[in-house]
Amino acid sequence: MKQVLSLWIGWRFYMARQSNRFISFISFASTAGIALGVAVLIIALSAMNGFERELEQRLLGVVPHGELTGVNEPIHQWQNIAQDASLIDGIVAAAPFVRISGLIQKPGGFQGLSVVGIQPDLEAKVSSIAQFMPKQSWQALAQGDKNNIVLGKGLADSLGLAIGDTLSLYTPSMGATKAQRIGAAKSHRFIVAGIFEIGGEMDLGTAYVPMDYAADILGLGDGVSGVRIKVDDVFAAPRLIRDLGYSQQQYMYLSDWTRTQGHLYQDIQLVRAVMYLVLALVIAVACFNIVSTLVMAVRDKQSEIAILLTMGMAKATVMGIFVVQGALNGILGCLIGGALGVLVALNLSSIASSIEQMLSVQLLSADVYFIDFLPSQLVLQDVALVISLALCMSLLSTIYPAWKASRVHPAMALAGR
Repeated sequence: MKQVLSLWIGWRFYMARQSNRFISFISFASTAGIALGVAVLIIALSAMNGFERELEQRLLGVVPHGELTGVNEPIHQWQNIAQDASLIDGIVAAAPFVRISGLIQKPGGFQGLSVVGIQPDLEAKVSSIAQFMPKQSWQALAQGDKNNIVLGKGLADSLGLAIGDTLSLYTPSMGATKAQRIGAAKSHRFIVAGIFEIGGEMDLGTAYVPMDYAADILGLGDGVSGVRIKVDDVFAAPRLIRDLGYSQQQYMYLSDWTRTQGHLYQDIQLVRAVMYLVLALVIAVACFNIVSTLVMAVRDKQSEIAILLTMGMAKATVMGIFVVQGALNGILGCLIGGALGVLVALNLSSIASSIEQMLSVQLLSADVYFIDFLPSQLVLQDVALVISLALCMSLLSTIYPAWKASRVHPAMALAGR
């Protein structure tokens, strides 16, 4: 009964706050601040979740989880490495590759390009690159004796190339000294057989060719540059690659995604933590407005509080009245902010795209970021966590003003002191 009475009177006090315009304004400011903080925090966390998803599905889906590369000579028995990898629990697949580093000419100078020779049937087990190019382009890489090349969309656009055009790759002559490399550079002619589109820097500096053709260019015979590894748990990649590499007789360079792309994951986690802290403080500041609102409401309602106390109302019930009044601000702010945050988070990518078209700007440049669009992934657990945090802060903000209301002296309040 006491709880129901606190709810009813608290609701009446909340609805009657319009009698004091200043208190009404402070109450509105606290509700708006909580709503804004909740909405922005949900949107920011959704964006961070989107970056993590794209990092895992796009970048880590294409970039190998680990590589074993020959140091002074190519790897001739790569099948043995693949067999050893299959014996290690946690390693999913292995595939050979041949890497050629060279220069391509573009308007204004030259640009470095990493050309990777692959076998499509084996590469599909360690990489999802096939999902980002047409089927015909993927099949063109299976023709080992053809000089086909598949470029990233960003690189093809910058060079003005289309399918069927030719591309020249300049590589240093084998055996040339450092001083002779420029003059002794060899030119290799490729036919653009396809274009893939991942988005971001991967489209600008990487191309794919048939592995046999790449091996012929480098004169590797049946050898390869290295072996790519895919693991089931990306965070276990350093340990698994190390275990595999230490079991080999040949000297090899060992690398994994944490060395090449790990900074991206760390940056995302750092930005997430900073955003969470800053926006949690924004919500906390908005909740302090609830304290101001209730303190002024207690002063404004002292005569009503005194009457209720003289009628025998318990002090706990009086506290409950103002806890309810303050909690209603928090609940309303959480509902508005939660609805707004969820709505924007679900359409964040399209909203960002519309802003880019409207202002003729690019929010994420492929030259800087690993993707060129703003991703978003709404996680219900994040929404629940943010709303719970805001509600807890709102309730904590009501305790002191509600306690002060229960300490009102009826005689002094009714006497106007």
